[in-house]
Amino acid sequence: MSKIDNNKTLPTIHQRKVIAQSGLFRVEQLDLEFSNGEKRQFERMAGSGRGAVMIVPFINDHEFLLVREYAAGNHTYQLGFPKGLIDPGESAMVAANRELKEEVGYGAQQLLSLQTVSMAPAFFDAKMEIFIAQQLYPERLVGDEPEPLEVIPWSINNTDALLAREDFTEARCYAALFLALKWIRTR
Repeated sequence: MSKIDNNKTLPTIHQRKVIAQSGLFRVEQLDLEFSNGEKRQFERMAGSGRGAVMIVPFINDHEFLLVREYAAGNHTYQLGFPKGLIDPGESAMVAANRELKEEVGYGAQQLLSLQTVSMAPAFFDAKMEIFIAQQLYPERLVGDEPEPLEVIPWSINNTDALLAREDFTEARCYAALFLALKWIRTR
């Protein structure tokens, strides 16, 4: 087993330039020099810096809510947890409650931050904070979804069936589910 060295010196960024940009994404090229003198060019998708949230909303002690929505990346409908970007000036907790209201029609009296995760950190500068939502109450806000999202209650006792579904594939949803299961065991 190898030892983890947390005292590594970060590479020096000699130059950073945008090499492609769209309405959603910005690709940067980094000219790097590592502590051993090696020089390399890396490309990364630069995040907005705003961050995002994902919420595991418990409607009661044994059921959480999922949403089915269109996923343009693989042109399918996917089942997953409510999620979205943090708006400018918003805290992650406020964003989580807003996304709940927009996507599932509930607000939460109690939100608990479980973990902040990243997606493909070698290539993408984006973070997502995962929350547990409890003590839900009905409240709907208009969101930016192009069509109504299907809201599906799911039993915490039936997670194996959820993991076996062909439309529940997002790695961040897997992380959120396993973090929620760990949270349930420790409370």
